[in-house]
Amino acid sequence: MSTTPPPRTLATGTQHGAGEPTADDGAFGWLRALGPRGRRAFAGAFGGYALDSYDYFTLPLSMVALSAYFGLSSGQTGLFTTVTLVVSAIGGAAAGVLADRIGRVKALLITVITYAVFTVACGFAPNYETLLVFRALQGLGFGGEWAVGAILVAEYASAKNRGRTLGAIQSSWAVGWGLAAIVYTLVFSFVDDDTAWRVMFWTGALPALLVVWVRRSVQDAPEAAAKREASAEKGSFSTIFRPGTAASPGLLRTTVFAVLLSTGVQGGYYTLATWVPTYLKTERGLSVVGTGGYLTFLISGAFAGYLTGGYLTDKLGRRRNIWLFAVLSAICILAYANIPSGANTLLLVLGFPLGFCMSAIFSGFGSFLSELYPTAVRGTGQGFTYNTGRAVGAAFPTTVGFLADSWGVGGALVFGAIGYGLAALALFGLPETRGKELV
Repeated sequence: MSTTPPPRTLATGTQHGAGEPTADDGAFGWLRALGPRGRRAFAGAFGGYALDSYDYFTLPLSMVALSAYFGLSSGQTGLFTTVTLVVSAIGGAAAGVLADRIGRVKALLITVITYAVFTVACGFAPNYETLLVFRALQGLGFGGEWAVGAILVAEYASAKNRGRTLGAIQSSWAVGWGLAAIVYTLVFSFVDDDTAWRVMFWTGALPALLVVWVRRSVQDAPEAAAKREASAEKGSFSTIFRPGTAASPGLLRTTVFAVLLSTGVQGGYYTLATWVPTYLKTERGLSVVGTGGYLTFLISGAFAGYLTGGYLTDKLGRRRNIWLFAVLSAICILAYANIPSGANTLLLVLGFPLGFCMSAIFSGFGSFLSELYPTAVRGTGQGFTYNTGRAVGAAFPTTVGFLADSWGVGGALVFGAIGYGLAALALFGLPETRGKELV
């Protein structure tokens, strides 16, 4: 390497003496340390994931209106989430391979265009079956965006601050969720329900603006791109399933336990994301505006949780942060689902810690999964494990849907707590990676 410090690209950084100030000191030092290209990559990934979130939540927020319009049972509405998440595993795995073979930015553009096109198409669906197909195809893009965007930024970030940098990216999910809740409140307040759900899906065209900017302004981290291009194994799907030997540890064990971890966390999360709006309207008797108010507390907690979890994953380590918030999330779900009828003020207050805990657990995912895989198969490994976990975790909200008619939505939410228990157990099979340089 040159004796002159290069621009920050891959997470290597420069060495400093004890007590010497560094570029990443201060509350926003992690952002300054990314450099101009890294900050543009951060903006592109942040916007892509926020709009991914927005397009995802057009469905859960419109679920009650959709059920009435098409005359659907709880099981049928739960199937919307199932197909989205199951197909997202295919999209996520494919996007990960593409990210390793054609580059992070190109793969990011493909995922954003895909989820935007099919979200808009959902608004034109003439029947339940067509809407189900369009929602499944939306899952192709939805599945890949986060993994690709997270890797793009991880390869610019320093090992010291990678957790909080990726936690900030993760917080954009709450931004998109909040935007969707605002648009939902406005649309359903001024448009009749039979048309409002279509309008919600049509607003999913917003990502088209982001695509234009990313195409012109964002590029892959040069060092990481060079390392990936030089590898004969780039985008090799078989590599992430290679068993360990005496000479090489292999990646099979890592892949299996990372899938279990993703399954548990996302099973718990999507149970809540899918059914809380319905729970608030049907079992707690809240109006559209009332539901939006309660979701404000939940989403505000989520945003704070993402940022706090990002900080803690650098301070406590990846595994401890996930374990801590898996336990707290399970406790919050059980408390939220068992609040007595009439105690809606308590429901409002508890929404903040519930959103906080179920989001803080995600903050370490971007850094943790990036650090578990080498550069040549980082996209492949992260895309597969995160989205396979998402697909298998889809069984949780579907189970809630089928049990809701007999148990009630609130009672069935207990399955989310089971998901977080699975995540805590999966951590025993994975190493701690805090401070690891990307190789």
